[in-house]
Amino acid sequence: MAEGSVEVAGPGWGARLGRAVPAPDVLMAIGVAMLIVILVVPLPHLLLDFGLALSITSSVLVLMTAMFMRRPLDFTSFPTLLLITTLLRLGLNLASTRLILAHGHEGPQAAGAVIAAFGGFLMGGDVVIGLIVFAILVLVNFVVITKGSGRIAEVAARFSLDAMPGKQMAIDADLSAGLIDEAGAKKRRKELEEESAFFGAMDGAAKFVKGDAVAGLIITIINLIGGLAIGVSREGMGFGAAITAFSLLTIGDGLVSQIPALITSTAAGIVVTKAGVDGTTDEALLRELAGSPKPLAMASGAAAVIALMPGIPMLPFLALAGIAGAAAWARRDAGKAPDQDALAAEMEALAAPPVEDSPAAALRIDAVRLELGYALLGLATAEGGARLTEQIRALRRALASEMGFLLPPVRIQDNVQLLPSTYCVRIKELEAGRAEVRPGMLMAMDPTGAPVALPGEKTTEPAFGIPAAWIDETMSEEAAARGYTVVDPASVITTHLTELVRDQMAELLSFAETQKLLDELPREHQKLVADLIPAQINTAGVQRVLQALLAERVSIRDLPTILEGIADALAAGARGVGGIVAQVRIRLARQISEQHTSPNGYIPLVTLSPDWERAFAEALTGPSEDRQLAMQPTRLTDFMTRLRDAMDRAANSGEAAVLLVGPTIRPHVRAVVERFRAATTVLSQAEIHPRARIRTVGSI
Repeated sequence: MAEGSVEVAGPGWGARLGRAVPAPDVLMAIGVAMLIVILVVPLPHLLLDFGLALSITSSVLVLMTAMFMRRPLDFTSFPTLLLITTLLRLGLNLASTRLILAHGHEGPQAAGAVIAAFGGFLMGGDVVIGLIVFAILVLVNFVVITKGSGRIAEVAARFSLDAMPGKQMAIDADLSAGLIDEAGAKKRRKELEEESAFFGAMDGAAKFVKGDAVAGLIITIINLIGGLAIGVSREGMGFGAAITAFSLLTIGDGLVSQIPALITSTAAGIVVTKAGVDGTTDEALLRELAGSPKPLAMASGAAAVIALMPGIPMLPFLALAGIAGAAAWARRDAGKAPDQDALAAEMEALAAPPVEDSPAAALRIDAVRLELGYALLGLATAEGGARLTEQIRALRRALASEMGFLLPPVRIQDNVQLLPSTYCVRIKELEAGRAEVRPGMLMAMDPTGAPVALPGEKTTEPAFGIPAAWIDETMSEEAAARGYTVVDPASVITTHLTELVRDQMAELLSFAETQKLLDELPREHQKLVADLIPAQINTAGVQRVLQALLAERVSIRDLPTILEGIADALAAGARGVGGIVAQVRIRLARQISEQHTSPNGYIPLVTLSPDWERAFAEALTGPSEDRQLAMQPTRLTDFMTRLRDAMDRAANSGEAAVLLVGPTIRPHVRAVVERFRAATTVLSQAEIHPRARIRTVGSI
């Protein structure tokens, strides 16, 4: 080669060899196929020895992996691995059986060096000792470890499946409460699915271990009986010589298969008993057995007492007493250290200058805050079952599903300025309502609104203002028998909070929440958002439309339909919020009609007479986009009196009626009704879906 020339070499031997080696999945498939082949094709001594060595080593590897795992889901491949190792041992058992029965008369090396070593070394040359050791190993594996592991796996699988709905609800509750985000919820759901699948697989995999133990015992018996029969009848051996030769190989084969099976069964037991234990096995044992000095000290004393008993060897018990006593003393010193550290930290904190609160923290406003008197704090603490916090989480989930947007987190705090049994609900720092409850008692109410005829403290239900009474918990069954509704203090607070939030929901829908709702729309609706905002209307305009719907308790969950209604209204020339809302409500006619349909399947209506329709229409003044109602106060008072009478008559007959008016005057009638009877729903004829059933129950 000329000087200065460059030689371009082809692929090296390493690269060629790497391409020649199959991928790991192919190697795995080949390995499993080879296990099947072992069941059919005879194995030479060398391959049998290698397979037995692989069985023992893999069982130790499985045991060590089970020891060092921190939780069962860290070893999700264990059921599959258990099946493969069981199949490997059964294949090797069959191969060794073939060699023992065919060549057992030739000597101890007839089935390979590994079986000969186990038969000679572990048996000590004594057939009886070998049989006893083998029988004990089988009993320990089958009766103790395998049976216990199988039972634990069965119970764990059952409990895991039974607890799955509750765990799923807990994940949804944390997501609704804002404690985790969507990514965290997906991760926890995936872990929950993996846990359920793992324990279900372990329930079935435990049967592999049990079947392996039974198969090993049967194979050993077959080898012993078959070997004696072949040695005596076919090979012409004496009975004693046949027993010596074939029992040595049979028991050696049984031991070399049962020892890995015992190790694998132990690993299975560790895996299934690891549920609920945090950390590796050594960490859990040290933390729980040596975590407190008292058990160690008592164990040390017991060992010292046993050492002093006559006839008992003193040295081992005294050594163990010394080790346990030293560990107890060490844990005693370690227990003091945190207290001293905590004291030093407290003294340092007291000596440090006070840290001023950030001005930004003082400016933050809680969207919803529940303040409790000190006698009610037990309702929101772990000692009290945290029933109030759980119900508030359920409230947020229910409102999100019903009204279409997630309520901001509710902050719960104590307020020493409140009376002990008083609570106060604040929305954006302003008081929305307060009431008193009686901890340890129950509130009884008559659904008909009549006074409660039970001994107790008379009161008024804070959410709906109906007569009620605080009764003793022992009277709950009697109250239920009389048809009363009985609720606990946490439910009273939650119900009151729910109604207050529903009344103020329009204020809670902020600009940021509106933008979040728009951003979280599915991809197929993003084109509608892009065409509508900001070319035709800005986000603040959409917010005002949604607030107007929420103010009348109309759900905004069907946001795409609402956006389509806004687009229709703008295309028709509407510019004011009132005109846009009117068009959107027409698009939501099916939803609104369904919302106000009674359990009897129809919408109960109180209609407005033509005279009142004309009176309201004639009282409207101003331009079409900003019309105002200018009706005489006496006429408005007369109208409200007639409306109250009509609604009360409908309520007495069991109907939750709505007021039906014309589309033009609906917003103005609603504005009047809202001031005097906010709970009354006002609908226009255009908002009644054509397929909805209606029934007139009153007229004004």
